Amino acid sequence: MAAVIGSPVDHSLSPVIHNAAFEVSGLDWVYVALPVPRGSGARAVAAMRTLGLAGMSVTTPHKADVIAALDDATDDARRLGAVNCIATDDAGRLIGHNTDGAGFVRGLADDFGFDPRGASCVVLGAGGAARAVILALARAGAARVVVVNRTEERAVAASNLADSAGSVGGPEAIGSADLVVNATSVGMGDGDESLPCDAGLLRPGQIVAELVYQPLETALMRAAGRAGARTANGTSMLVHQGAIAFEHWTGMAAPVEAMADALSHALADRSPRAP
Repeated sequence: MAAVIGSPVDHSLSPVIHNAAFEVSGLDWVYVALPVPRGSGARAVAAMRTLGLAGMSVTTPHKADVIAALDDATDDARRLGAVNCIATDDAGRLIGHNTDGAGFVRGLADDFGFDPRGASCVVLGAGGAARAVILALARAGAARVVVVNRTEERAVAASNLADSAGSVGGPEAIGSADLVVNATSVGMGDGDESLPCDAGLLRPGQIVAELVYQPLETALMRAAGRAGARTANGTSMLVHQGAIAFEHWTGMAAPVEAMADALSHALADRSPRAP
């Protein structure tokens, strides 16, 4: 058995993804969503030990406070100060992982065949998701990772995760970027007024990626498409970060196609129907 903890967590699509993976892989496992109130993440980890759960996903607001309850965490998870996956190692210890950034990079490879090595990247935002992406792009060999954020102090801290490849910049950096990642909450509306950047900065040949998957197409994606850029929403990141967690828990290769299909059907079911 595996589970995701969070508050709220009823909306989570992780059970859809993982239960599909378990079924296709022939595993007699089930994955459930467990609502855990703020401040109780460490107790949920203790319950994981007591109940013998094989794996746990961690979402808001517990990604930081579970770390102290674990036996260990990976270097990336500690550097980010956030765990989104807990797995048991060969010695039975609970190890914290952060699969978000690696899932994003795998998603780019799956969707576009994109390799960050030597690429110029711009990340809009400096929150938790942005930080995971920044670190992963640097780990994957990006030549430049420019962080654009309204608060300079947070931008500096986030860019430091990319070490020598990281820097802080303004929106003008978008024009020369191979990859533009929107990790802000701006752009969830329908109109161009909700764009997180000037649409005139976007150009053909770029990849413009959102980390959100609802709505499936944002105002930024539409503007990027009109500019000739290729676009992606957060569905591939969601699938691939889950696939990495599946691999940590089971030691098996994840059935990514089945996981993506299950997510696609679930999102279609949630989409508002035309009148």
